Amino acid sequence: MASEQPKVPEQLKERRRAQALIRRKLRLHFIRYLSWRLKRIDESWRKPKGIDNKLRLQMKGFGRLVKVGYGSSSEIRGRHPSGLIPAVVSSIKDIEGLSPSTHIVYISAKVGLRKRLQLLEELRRRGFRVANGGE
Repeated sequence: MASEQPKVPEQLKERRRAQALIRRKLRLHFIRYLSWRLKRIDESWRKPKGIDNKLRLQMKGFGRLVKVGYGSSSEIRGRHPSGLIPAVVSSIKDIEGLSPSTHIVYISAKVGLRKRLQLLEELRRRGFRVANGGE
């Protein structure tokens, strides 16, 4: 008999697949035209609008223009780099519909310290990963 592969749950297979896609996705950094040359220009993206702008004309060697085709696939869009689906929680009631194997939890910024500590304790007890747990 050949050695049998252990059964992997479907959710875990999907998560591993999403992680691989996220790792493989080419992350382009679109920077503002001439920000590499002029100190006063911030790197944050602004669409080039000048009539002679080489980047707007998409000339070779002047960087890339933001386009629809550079977006990530719908399978991984909005996912955490771990492959889990992010969920914002502000009370223990919000945890009810979530699963530790498919969700990663962010505790809302509007939650105070006392409630945050209660939430952290409950989330850890249920086996959730907390992205902003303060560790």
